[in-house]
Amino acid sequence: MDDTRHAPPLERLVESVEDSTYEAVSGALGELRTASAEDRKQALRALRRLADDRPTAFESFLPDVTPFLTDDDRAVRLLTAKALVTVAAAAPDAVAPAIPSLAERLADEDEFYYVRARSAEALGYVALEHPDAVASPAVLADLRVGLSFDEPEVKQKLAKALECVALGDPGRLRHRVSALAEHLDDGDELVRYHLCTAVVVVGCGAPGSIAEARTALSARLADENAFVRGRAAEALGLLARGGGEAVRVPDSVLDAESDEAAAFVAERVRFLRAASAGGSTESPAEGVGSLAGVRDTTDDAVTEITSSDADGECPHCGVDLPEGAPPMCPSCVAPY
Repeated sequence: MDDTRHAPPLERLVESVEDSTYEAVSGALGELRTASAEDRKQALRALRRLADDRPTAFESFLPDVTPFLTDDDRAVRLLTAKALVTVAAAAPDAVAPAIPSLAERLADEDEFYYVRARSAEALGYVALEHPDAVASPAVLADLRVGLSFDEPEVKQKLAKALECVALGDPGRLRHRVSALAEHLDDGDELVRYHLCTAVVVVGCGAPGSIAEARTALSARLADENAFVRGRAAEALGLLARGGGEAVRVPDSVLDAESDEAAAFVAERVRFLRAASAGGSTESPAEGVGSLAGVRDTTDDAVTEITSSDADGECPHCGVDLPEGAPPMCPSCVAPY
């Protein structure tokens, strides 16, 4: 006799996930909404593992997952948002129905800031495939306003989401370049990188529209991070190629801390110098100054940036760990 249906909902959820019987996952999730907080957290951890292995499976039971975004326990809400980030990164279509729920978390000023950040990140990944559904004026306003937060980890996710929106539809941020430019001097290098990249993407489609960011971009040619300098040079090259004012590039821009960074910035400096000299409209390096080139290089650039200073970071999600705090990551709620 099969006693599975009489097992506790957490046990049934885990078994259903392992057996790929996703119709049973929905029923177990419905019962778990009134279970203990610890059971709910364990359930979301099981779903995160499923998200890593079979993200498209979430299409079958996503409506039963999204209610956990408003759970009373903020750890449950965070685990839910993180599971949806994982799914959205691999299968944006599976998370598209959750756009309204994620947007509500992003807009809630009383929400735990890491939940807001992860919600923004999930929205960004979905925007790569569904920019019209994600990038409403309200969501874009919440992302932009959020760049003024004090928490670097939150700003990183918001800036990344804006970059994804641009990659999904370069014209979507065409009239918001000045707002992006206001934050190009942010104290966090990942924020600067993502926003510079978003400006490059906008410039690929409409070079003239990034003219209002020229001063802010020129200042980034002296940025301490080579990848930020490279993206700034790329954006200025697009502007010059589109008929904008030429930019003098100091040799110090080429200073880099690794071979990967050196190659990245050198290719973009050559692009800027050629455009400023009024030479060929073709890029001296394949992909530089193009939307496809940005798509191909941005993940590797972020990996280089984040791997250069891994001390004091959570080994699970990379968030900076506070000194003297309990040994649990404030972002992913994992022990370290």
